[in-house]
Amino acid sequence: MSDRPETKPALAVALEYEHGLDQVPRVTASGRGPIAEAIVATAREHGVAIEGNPLLAEALAGVELDQEIPEDLYRAVAEVIGFVLRAAGHLR
Repeated sequence: MSDRPETKPALAVALEYEHGLDQVPRVTASGRGPIAEAIVATAREHGVAIEGNPLLAEALAGVELDQEIPEDLYRAVAEVIGFVLRAAGHLR
């Protein structure tokens, strides 16, 4: 447990990727302030791992909702997906 207070997100972006269905992850939610807080709260309620990467979030915030991530962000997003899979115990 940390002694630091939890900070509220200034920006949050949610991605969706279903192996076997999607070729590329899609942006499914994006927002700042109270919307970002709601995105993070919903993720936590559903047990979704959260990765704090403000630079990547800023880049993804420019992607229209339900659109695939741009090719120049594949590597960065792949690293986040790896983090999420490791956090869920699916990768070592």
